[in-house]
Amino acid sequence: MIVGLVQGVSEWLPISSKTQVLFATTFLFGLPLNVAYAFGLFMEIGSLGSALVYFRKDVLSIFRDRKLLVYLLVVTLVTGLIGVPLLILSDRLLQGSYNVGIPMTILGLFLIADSIYIKYSRIKPRLGGLDDMKLKHYIAIGIVQGIAALPGVSRSGMTVSTMLFMGVDPKVAFKLSYLAYIPAAFGAFLATLVFSRAEVNSAIAAVDQVGVSIAIITAALVGLVVISVLLRFAKRSDIYVITLVLGLLAFAIGLLATLASR
Repeated sequence: MIVGLVQGVSEWLPISSKTQVLFATTFLFGLPLNVAYAFGLFMEIGSLGSALVYFRKDVLSIFRDRKLLVYLLVVTLVTGLIGVPLLILSDRLLQGSYNVGIPMTILGLFLIADSIYIKYSRIKPRLGGLDDMKLKHYIAIGIVQGIAALPGVSRSGMTVSTMLFMGVDPKVAFKLSYLAYIPAAFGAFLATLVFSRAEVNSAIAAVDQVGVSIAIITAALVGLVVISVLLRFAKRSDIYVITLVLGLLAFAIGLLATLASR
């Protein structure tokens, strides 16, 4: 339940859920870092359940909404091209001196910069919604989402902060980020079964199958609540406060992780 809670909350915050699950399972079950990392990606299946339930209307409308379909196809393709090689590389990184806290700290600073931009910019969003976005924007989002395969890099933090810097309306940025997560999470789950099957099997053996099932169900239920709360805040005029808080949270956790990894 603790692992599921960690996954369910951290997936939708800019603090890298796979890294938080890595810390939790290493502490609770003594998993090696590369095994814990693979299990963190495997746990995406719980948050995928949250997204599919919450955005079920959008998912069902994809084939009637050509713009949304193209957005998801391009972002997912680019994510896969960038993310799969980095996923394979991550196993070697975690066996070396790679510090997972540094990317989280940097991302926190980006989100803090986002909040300042939103607060003091006197211009309206340059890209109000999906209809205003172009192919180059989709590719950029796919690239940063792919980079999030690296340990310590938050997918939601990378995609949301990138869209905010592009000038996308905050509530649209959060929603598009979460929608792009659905195919990316499914891909990450499949990738772990293909490239990290031994590590995943080791993690399941350590946690046991009942424990894994409880973790996945907990992650899905908690995720529904977190998505709802964040999207509600994203519609507020003082969204910069939320972005600032998320940035400070990512910075603080990243800093602690950096110090703890030394």
